[in-house]
Amino acid sequence: MAVVGAGGWGTTLADLLCAAGHEVVIWAYEAEVADEINRLHRNELFLPDAPLRPSLAATTDVGGAVRGAELVVAAVPSHAMRRVMAQAAPAIAAGAVVVSASKGLEPGTRRRMTEVLAELLPPGAAVVALSGPTFAREVYERQPTAAVVAAADERTAARAQAALGGRSFRLYTNDDPVGVELGGALKNVVAIAAGMLEGLGLGHNPRAALITRGLAEITRLGVALGARPATFAGLAGMGDLMLTATGHLSRNRSFGVEVGRGRRPAEIMAERRTVAEGVETARTAVALGEAAGVELPIVREVAGVLFEGRTPGQALESLMERSLKSEVWS
Repeated sequence: MAVVGAGGWGTTLADLLCAAGHEVVIWAYEAEVADEINRLHRNELFLPDAPLRPSLAATTDVGGAVRGAELVVAAVPSHAMRRVMAQAAPAIAAGAVVVSASKGLEPGTRRRMTEVLAELLPPGAAVVALSGPTFAREVYERQPTAAVVAAADERTAARAQAALGGRSFRLYTNDDPVGVELGGALKNVVAIAAGMLEGLGLGHNPRAALITRGLAEITRLGVALGARPATFAGLAGMGDLMLTATGHLSRNRSFGVEVGRGRRPAEIMAERRTVAEGVETARTAVALGEAAGVELPIVREVAGVLFEGRTPGQALESLMERSLKSEVWS
């Protein structure tokens, strides 16, 4: 098995695979991370205070990491997926299952991660999306977690399910990768908005309304792009949204909290080593909505705060003063 990306999530998945008895190599962008994993069996930069299985091997050679692997997990940030996996693709074996563990959309092209991978890999390559309510730290701690693996061919999803699942990591299959990936990407934008409400000092009523209407936006766009409505009631929709919008380990929620307290988004991003995927996804989702003719008021207001100089208070006021509508509308 190979894991491409040694952030907290990639490292956790690599440790899970090792615990299941697989031979695993993980690729790290940072030489110091690879060295620490090999020598000390730790990754203090991205998964601190978390001893790793001694059998886990790390490298900075992405081609060497994936060569001969039966399963490849792509766990790099969405903005780097094409660049990194283009280097890895020539070494990936025919018949390997490639799992996207990144929740985001490619800036510019607006493509989902499995679409990016399908462009890079040979025709017929088995590509799967992994998503759901999964904080890396809790998965590493073997807290009971449920997630979903999605592919148009459910037999392909079942192969990933068998390889990645375990006693504490229960995986369900799904044949709607469009819905699973859009749910995983767009919930990050709503989580930033939820953090902004918290930063403004607001309570549970606003957050419940935001999460509910945010899910309605995600579903509306997903259905317009070919997803099934029921997918957004599942683990990759409602489940992941609830976790990311409310959990204290959420990078996107905590980013929104700081914005809500009056800090500039660029200043917050400059301080962080880890990526809040919802920042760039907000802008990309606005473009997706415009292309599909779908109204996304919450997403648009978040993008306005992040990129157009609007304040969280102005965004909230704009949402509350919109023209009155039915709860169910297209």
